[in-house]
Amino acid sequence: MSYDLPPGPPPSGPPVGPPAGAPETLDSRGGAPLPATGSSRGGRRTTVLAIGGAIGAVAVGGVAWAAWSFFATGAQPAEALPGSTLAYASIDLDPNGGQKIEALRTLQKFPGFKDEVGIDTDDDIREWIFEQIQQESGCKDLDYGDDIEPWLGDRFAVAAVDTGKDGPAPVVVVQVSDDDKADQGLTKLLECGGGDSDAAAWAISDGWALIGESQQVVDGIADDADDSSLADDDDFQKWTGAAGDTGIVSMYAAPEAGTVLADQLSSGLGDLSGLSDLGDEAAAAPDDMTAALKDFKGAAATVRFDDGGLELEVAADPAATGRAITAGDAGAQAVSTLPDDTAAAIGLSFADGWAKDLVEQIAKATGESADDLLAQAEDELGLDLPDDVETLVGDSMAIAVDAGFDPSSFAAGESDGGATGVGVKIVGDADGIEGVLSRLQDAAGGADGGVLDHDSDGGAVAVGPDPLYRKQLLEDGGLGDSATFRKVVEHADDAAAVVYLDFDAGDDWLVELAGDDAEVRDNLEPLDALGMSAWVDDDTAHTVLKITTD
Repeated sequence: MSYDLPPGPPPSGPPVGPPAGAPETLDSRGGAPLPATGSSRGGRRTTVLAIGGAIGAVAVGGVAWAAWSFFATGAQPAEALPGSTLAYASIDLDPNGGQKIEALRTLQKFPGFKDEVGIDTDDDIREWIFEQIQQESGCKDLDYGDDIEPWLGDRFAVAAVDTGKDGPAPVVVVQVSDDDKADQGLTKLLECGGGDSDAAAWAISDGWALIGESQQVVDGIADDADDSSLADDDDFQKWTGAAGDTGIVSMYAAPEAGTVLADQLSSGLGDLSGLSDLGDEAAAAPDDMTAALKDFKGAAATVRFDDGGLELEVAADPAATGRAITAGDAGAQAVSTLPDDTAAAIGLSFADGWAKDLVEQIAKATGESADDLLAQAEDELGLDLPDDVETLVGDSMAIAVDAGFDPSSFAAGESDGGATGVGVKIVGDADGIEGVLSRLQDAAGGADGGVLDHDSDGGAVAVGPDPLYRKQLLEDGGLGDSATFRKVVEHADDAAAVVYLDFDAGDDWLVELAGDDAEVRDNLEPLDALGMSAWVDDDTAHTVLKITTD
């Protein structure tokens, strides 16, 4: 995904004027001479229609330009960084018009936002942020209108850039509207903070200020960006494009970031300046971990406002977790058939061979033999591993919590065999699943407290201590058809995993958790639901997490 602006506004319709060399006549036929005969009334009508057509063409062009301006994202900090950037995170305080409307429409539902922030569409959010920082700092002599507003832009970023040195160089990118005033303003900021003049340096050009640890570093980064910018980098465009529409926050990790991190880990973590602050030396990472990092293909994430809610979308290389674990495609199958008043649910599905893949990863991480790990588990559980584990989770499995679930009573063991409102639904080979459950019950010797009790119907098995809830789980409750589920879990089809949380279930259980605190209750009230779905598409693992409001 490139952030380059288009060369100009969209076309505004057919040319309004006559072709070169033609008489300047107004006519609906594109400039042909007016007929010599006919009434003056007909001529006037033709002229009026021509004028109307010209105005209409201009109006269409104006509307198209306004629409383009409304939805355009503008220049982004990635344009000021080089293609050697390893990690990048940006924030846009002036996103496209659709994001502004969605943000305000969502945030103004919360009394705390209106009372504490109180930002309207015409307000300058930069000034509000400056005021908050100024209150906590010693920079009381700075004036926003005189020292900051004349040059400060709306887009910012932090990045770690590979400059060919031992470690990546941290750099801050700030959009500026006036290069000279930006230089003066940054100087005042440095002086105000009591900082050493050698503690920071900046390079300003083409509407961007690059701020780093030394003049040599920022000048070199600026020169590299002129030659080849991050915005034009193929990997950057691939991963940010896979992360979906732009929003208020964008993040990116380059494939080379994995190699840099692997080199640091292999030498005992060492100095990861520019990527993270992990402190003192630590033990070197296992070889399999560093090998996986060196095979890292990249990742990106976007935070955006959407349909009255806040959404995080991530696109990443799926190899790190193992394709067999992430490549299931029926994570929502069991969840979709849960009761429609379900308060919370987690749906999972795995590709064939996932259990063996997981054991091998654990073995590599611990240095143990995979065969030894399986043998130990088989002795303790009485199962044939890994086959029985794959049978147990079926094609799709859902962990469900009913709207009437009382976590305090359940944790205290006060259910007395009555309704608990918590259970598991598994879709698959019912006979095989029940066979594995029975063996687990035998191994537990009654210590499971009824948690492994189960019933089945057709190709579904319900597991849990509550027989009444097990019966509900075996029915097709239609959760997947509910408006709340469809709104918050937009990518249920072919998902490997799904998470669903209905904040309004039962008697508004989330609000009730606040007790008598009226302020907290008022700010929890607008929340509607939370949903997450994860799936693999070709060589990209996608995750979308969404929180919606009423």
